[in-house]
Amino acid sequence: MTSPTPDSSRQRILHLLKMEGPRTAAQLAQSLGITPMGARQHLAILHEEGLVRSVEQRQSVGRPAHVWSLTGSAHQRFSDSHGELAVSLIESMRETFGEEGLERLLEQRLDEQRAQYRVRMSKAESAGERVHALCEIRNEEGYMAEWWQEGPNFYLAENHCPICEAARSCPGLCRNELTLFQESLGQGFEVERSEHLLEGTRRCVYVIRAA
Repeated sequence: MTSPTPDSSRQRILHLLKMEGPRTAAQLAQSLGITPMGARQHLAILHEEGLVRSVEQRQSVGRPAHVWSLTGSAHQRFSDSHGELAVSLIESMRETFGEEGLERLLEQRLDEQRAQYRVRMSKAESAGERVHALCEIRNEEGYMAEWWQEGPNFYLAENHCPICEAARSCPGLCRNELTLFQESLGQGFEVERSEHLLEGTRRCVYVIRAA
């Protein structure tokens, strides 16, 4: 078994910070199976490249810990599905068809997604199976999604948004996602967005309540 290369270890650090949020060097080292010193060396290189930053966090005992997170430049390394092109196309459609025309195009896109999701989720029966199927679809679309259950509620977290720039330009894309989730999960589910990347959080999180 070969050891991971330095580049692959740094990529794994970026991926962990993207998926799990801010972490200390010790926490990253434990997740990667390397020494804390090794993690700090990788973080130092990533810091020089402008991809990570750290803040001091006070502990109940001992010295403050350095907690690392991604910079804006690091977030841009993850796929954004040709964000600049998408924004340009949205602006062109808005100028050509007006807001009403753009809304009709968004509705058409939503109809196509409804049909695709319906087919993909048709065999999922229980609440957990349906949330799992939805999570798989979103992962395939590049959202780095994960789900879990706490008590009677389910949670779907999207750690990356591959259409982020387009959604900033056209909020209807985010609005339609809630509709899509609600309709794809079916009757008996209530979906609420509890964290929104466009409002400054690091990811989007949805609370899914099942009857």
